[in-house]
Amino acid sequence: MRSALILLYGVLCYAVFLLTFLYAITFVADVTFVPHTVNRGFATASLSQTVMIDAVLLGIFAVQHSGMARRGFKKWLAGWMSPSIERSTYVLLASAALILLFWQWRPLPGVIWIVTASWAVYLLYALSALGWLLVLSATFVIDHFDLFGLRQVWGTLPGKSYAPPEFKDHFYYRMVRHPLYLGFVIAFWATPMMSSGHLLFAIVTTGYILAAIQLEERDLIVEHGEDYRRYRQHVPMLCPWPRPARRTERDFVPSRR
Repeated sequence: MRSALILLYGVLCYAVFLLTFLYAITFVADVTFVPHTVNRGFATASLSQTVMIDAVLLGIFAVQHSGMARRGFKKWLAGWMSPSIERSTYVLLASAALILLFWQWRPLPGVIWIVTASWAVYLLYALSALGWLLVLSATFVIDHFDLFGLRQVWGTLPGKSYAPPEFKDHFYYRMVRHPLYLGFVIAFWATPMMSSGHLLFAIVTTGYILAAIQLEERDLIVEHGEDYRRYRQHVPMLCPWPRPARRTERDFVPSRR
């Protein structure tokens, strides 16, 4: 019974993540059939109040997403929570932080740029879609079901077991160290209409991504030592070009959070 409940919990957390991810696409793309987007939401009385609320919402997500991903926090969490549901809980709380952001986001007045040529509009939407596709496909290159906690809860069933996957420098990870983050940057910036609110969202999330990479790679060096140091020397962080010196050996590439 306990294993079945753990599996159910993991599946429900994954379902919440999946719905949140799909809504994130509509939120950034400002589609008309959802109630709140980066350009449509609750109105506030002043510009300063709007910026403050949006900054707090982005900060809540950043603190949760990076704080719970740190090795020290995970070790503390394992002291009173089954390790099999640690990842699912992380996914659930990250989704909750995003849902709060989508719900309470305040749009900012003003437009930074707007593209009117049909071919350019379609090109930018296609580029944004490519970014989201890169995000999703990059999770499968490492291990999608481990990344979102399903393999861990599945491993608690009778006759099943769980072992952390090994990550190698293959496919996207031979081009950049963080293709998942690269996909987010592309998706956030490729838009035919950049409003002030969208610009705030894009700038803050891009800054967070750059900071999160430093924290993540610090943990990866602790976990994989010289293997990851060599990998970092030979593979760019986000931009595939220009290429560093050619690698002479295969290295681990466990980019997970």
